[in-house]
Amino acid sequence: MDIAFGPVPSRRLGRSLGINNIPPKHCSYACVYCQVGPTPEQEITPRPFYLPEEILRQVRSRLEDVHAHGEAVDYLTFVPDGEPTLDSRLGESIDALRELGLPIAVISNASLLWHADVRSALCRADWVSVKIDSVVPRAWERINRPHGVLRLADILGGIERFATEFGGRLVSETMLVDGLNDGGEDIAALGRFIAATRIGRAYLAIPHRPPAVAGVRAPDEALVLRAFRTLTEQGIEVELLTAYEGDVFAFGGDLRAEILAISAVHPLRTSAVQALLQKGGGSMALVDELLAAGELHRLEHAGEVFYLRRLRREGCGSSPGMSASG
Repeated sequence: MDIAFGPVPSRRLGRSLGINNIPPKHCSYACVYCQVGPTPEQEITPRPFYLPEEILRQVRSRLEDVHAHGEAVDYLTFVPDGEPTLDSRLGESIDALRELGLPIAVISNASLLWHADVRSALCRADWVSVKIDSVVPRAWERINRPHGVLRLADILGGIERFATEFGGRLVSETMLVDGLNDGGEDIAALGRFIAATRIGRAYLAIPHRPPAVAGVRAPDEALVLRAFRTLTEQGIEVELLTAYEGDVFAFGGDLRAEILAISAVHPLRTSAVQALLQKGGGSMALVDELLAAGELHRLEHAGEVFYLRRLRREGCGSSPGMSASG
């Protein structure tokens, strides 16, 4: 099996070389939106999968190939086809990779953070993302479909403890799913938890790729914007992961592409759009064209006008997983 892949472009981590330290589909969750597909058998007990020496060998080989083609790598990222903390030798693998001289990231569903040894392993990384799709038990059960032994209170407590122990950069990620966790009270409760925890930034994502469960789709733009504003108003640094990665990075001085790229991550007030237009020598006629083409969406919220890149729901898009968008 190829353990190392990429690098892939990531809004969060730049050029990220992925590490698949878990064979598919060993996971503690069976999320309704999972791009990898159904989870045939859930697991919650960490065990060894690949030797740390083999992970190091494959990552080093991949880096050599990448550098030979003139490509750069900013992060080494554990983002497997299952839950990375199910690997009981994750900490050893992180330590082994240190000789390569690159920062190390781990993207986890956080379901095992109530185990002290799992927290200890993750503390060896430089950047960690924890999934918090909901802090409301019923919504959590419906969207993440956890292993029967797991309890949300234990997981949230593990996240809180990890936040006090971890010396690196800690972020959270929430996948917003229509009708499951996008209600006003759900988002308000999520914001209260994140605001009270030492999380540096909260990412809000939407499903792009075909989900494990048919019918799963993103909330409409107004609800995504409401979630963004709710968390922002609680003093949280928030960023949206709602567009294809290529759209975000495929621009260089192109005003149209710049507006679309930024509005895919941060809803733009009218004043911000005007500032961008002035900088690029454009006018609101360009915004009108984007609106008419259906590429930009105009929303009013709390007495202000925002421009948000229109969300796409077709199956060919990317998802927050590092294998696609990160």
